[in-house]
Amino acid sequence: RRFVPIITGAAAVVLAGVFGFIWPPIQDAIQSAGQWIIDAGAVGVFVYGFLNRLLIPLGLHHVINSFIWFVFGEFTTAAGEVVTGDLSRFFAGDPSAGFFMSGFFPMMMFGLPAAALAMYHSAKPENKAAVSGIFLSVGLTSFLTGITEPIEFSFMFLAPVLYFIHAVLTGLSLVVTYILGIQHGFGFSAGAIDYFLNYGLATRPIMIIPIGIAFFAIYYFLFRFAIEKFNIPTPGRLDAETADAGVSVMPETQQQKNGASKSESDSIGKSKAYIEALGGKDNIKRLEACITRLRLEVEDSSIIDEKALQKLGATGVLKANKNNAQVVVGTKAEMIADDINAELKKMKE
Repeated sequence: RRFVPIITGAAAVVLAGVFGFIWPPIQDAIQSAGQWIIDAGAVGVFVYGFLNRLLIPLGLHHVINSFIWFVFGEFTTAAGEVVTGDLSRFFAGDPSAGFFMSGFFPMMMFGLPAAALAMYHSAKPENKAAVSGIFLSVGLTSFLTGITEPIEFSFMFLAPVLYFIHAVLTGLSLVVTYILGIQHGFGFSAGAIDYFLNYGLATRPIMIIPIGIAFFAIYYFLFRFAIEKFNIPTPGRLDAETADAGVSVMPETQQQKNGASKSESDSIGKSKAYIEALGGKDNIKRLEACITRLRLEVEDSSIIDEKALQKLGATGVLKANKNNAQVVVGTKAEMIADDINAELKKMKE
């Protein structure tokens, strides 16, 4: 019991000394790269948009976002307050801010919903009814709120080249809005809600609509062509898919006997199906949720059944290492996590 914290503390002291020497040049490199992106004009906004999408699988997009949105660039308000970062400066009234946010609106409001529509149209006829709800929900989520992970994880690992092209298109979207002098911003993400809320603060925001329509067409035809040409197994293209496959629900008579409503029984059945797909109750050490993902600490991530999770509605599974994994389930992540944790508690009592 004592050995682990003792050796951890000793190792931390040694590592602190080592990083005290090696981190400053790394920090300087990050600072220089970020400053170059800010100063490089159209090339800089392209690189930022491209990296913003490309780093999502690793979660490192938050690093570059933090520097661009909250650190680089300064603006002094009328009250004498110094504000830094593209996002903060935009809301403080800096006339030069917003270029590093504007280009996300065409991609999130139009591009990715078009990709969802293309994946729906590419699904097998017998599966369209089962996947229509999934694509409708993830498309609307991206359009309204700018939450894109449910769509992106549905093709990120199935078609890495297609995801790479998506990253390139994101960079190009930022370039187009930059060249046209469009400045817009968001407090949460580049969805329709932020678009209209901050419309009065923006410069030439109406131009985002025709640009978005153009990107809608580009995304739709590109995704439709790639999926069908290379037979990419996006949701709905596998045989015999159902929206709730793998969910065991008690018979109606048993529900009535136990005094449980059908919705409660469905929730319990789906939670049990999730637990089974995640390797069973003994494999799950800890489960939490963020906005769109279940974050898990497990005994062995290799036994997680990705196909079963996809049949339950998950759009992506990311196994970081043997003991950590993430499941992309959309904006119901917290509700699903609560149901699973409640069922786990019952199982372990």
